[in-house]
Amino acid sequence: MFLCYIDESGTAELPGNTSHYVLAGLSIPIVYWKSCESDIIAIKRRYELESAEIHTAWLLRSYPEQSKIKNFDALDTRQRRSEVEKARKQELLDLQRARKPKAYQQSKKNFRKTEAYIHLTRPQRFAFIEEIARAIGNWGFARLFAECIDKIHFDPNRTQHSADEQAFEQIVSRFEQFLKATAQNSPNFSLLIHDNNPTVAKKHTDLMKTFHQRGTLWTTVQHIIETPLFVNSELTSMVQLADVCSYSLRRYLENNEDNFFDHVFKRADRRNNLVVGVRHFTVASCTCKICVAHRPPSAMNPRPISSPPA
Repeated sequence: MFLCYIDESGTAELPGNTSHYVLAGLSIPIVYWKSCESDIIAIKRRYELESAEIHTAWLLRSYPEQSKIKNFDALDTRQRRSEVEKARKQELLDLQRARKPKAYQQSKKNFRKTEAYIHLTRPQRFAFIEEIARAIGNWGFARLFAECIDKIHFDPNRTQHSADEQAFEQIVSRFEQFLKATAQNSPNFSLLIHDNNPTVAKKHTDLMKTFHQRGTLWTTVQHIIETPLFVNSELTSMVQLADVCSYSLRRYLENNEDNFFDHVFKRADRRNNLVVGVRHFTVASCTCKICVAHRPPSAMNPRPISSPPA
């Protein structure tokens, strides 16, 4: 039995505010769930984040208040939190007095999303995410599945799907093929566990019902049971790891940042030394690490973007 945790990074809308949309699924055999959870709890504890959600994009942002606090790095974590909270209260009060409601609401949102991390310096926050990514990379039993869509080259009229619909079908197809390929004396079965995004929950539930009835474009679905379970990522650590994976893939493709990517990409599903679990949907001439790992070494021409999953 496998659990596959799914989360996204970037926006699926065209053009949206990111050049890529990434949907990633991290598969864990259920017998390893407890040890994985223990690994993540231990890392969180070292950074005083035991009860915090790992929301990578918010965690790694720059917090301007920290740079304004004298000797911030030298303060203990309790003092850091106190000083940042004081500075943020002052900023909200100043915005109210200046009658800037939009800036006030945006700052209030930013502060709410990042309040769990303000006791850590930015280098410490990067170190935390790198430890999480390294842990994922060291789980030899885990498998990563992802569709990374370069929206510049994505045409919904051609595919007859939105970006998130295509990504979901691709992940389901590749994960189903993995379950078939690894079944030995008895079939493998799995549940999909998805971050509870209200805008996609019904869409992906309906899609999964269709896949159970008719299959995907690439395969029948016999080993993934039920429709996705949608859970609150704040309460489910393993879904937070899918967030780390999807963020790491997108930041590598958009900014060539590979410090997290190189760790999580080790877990991309492979067959005959080729990556088949993760695909970059882009121009055929792309030479990123994903596209290179997806092609046979002897291939004279890159695989076209319309190709099915391996």
